[in-house]
Amino acid sequence: MRAWIAFWNILTKDMRSYYLKPPNISWGLLFPLVWIAMFLIRSRLGIESLPSLLPGLVGLSILFGTTSVLSVTVTFEKKGRSFERLLLAPISLEVLMLAKTTGAILFGAVNAFVPLVVGSFLTDLSAVNWATLIPAVVLIAVNSTFLGLFIAVSVKEVFEAQTFSNFFRFPMIFLCGLFFPIGQLPIWLRPLSYILPLTYGADALHGSIRHAAALPLPADFALLTAFGAVLFGVSLRNIRRRWIM
Repeated sequence: MRAWIAFWNILTKDMRSYYLKPPNISWGLLFPLVWIAMFLIRSRLGIESLPSLLPGLVGLSILFGTTSVLSVTVTFEKKGRSFERLLLAPISLEVLMLAKTTGAILFGAVNAFVPLVVGSFLTDLSAVNWATLIPAVVLIAVNSTFLGLFIAVSVKEVFEAQTFSNFFRFPMIFLCGLFFPIGQLPIWLRPLSYILPLTYGADALHGSIRHAAALPLPADFALLTAFGAVLFGVSLRNIRRRWIM
């Protein structure tokens, strides 16, 4: 019971301090809208093309929403030594880090539904399979958040966190199949695509929204779960080695 009370208090503190701040809320709302406008203008296609763009817009909203906030906040707290006080709390490191990451997971999941809500006013989304889309969004948010945690643990300065985030994010955008099918990539690049967790998240989004998944959705979900567990485990190992030792 004590661990869950601590979990809730840490989560609510982070939500008030970071995720519910007006700049983050406005950024979370405007970012997907800007992407929608940009792709519609750049592609010179009509509103009828929006369903084909939605998987990419949802994936980008989650990826940038989670990694941008979490990698900076954890790095900032570590540099300000407030994270060290949390490490003194009588709870396990696993519960502590789950509490620190849950806020980013929720933030990313909410961001994902902004383009979907906008799209529902502009085009027909009756074909969307919400029963698979919602768990896909949650699993992508979990993986993106744990990627942000991995980045935060690997750097010392806040500006390094943003630079290191882009090192992962921008290659993933083009290699994971969000906008370009993996089959259209050069053969030597395709193996790299299949070691990226967002590849399976993008496939799940395409399957849920456009019914065009390349893999069975249970396989996508299983691989996303495995990637999330690995990222979380590696991050915990680095925290113990770098910050607690």
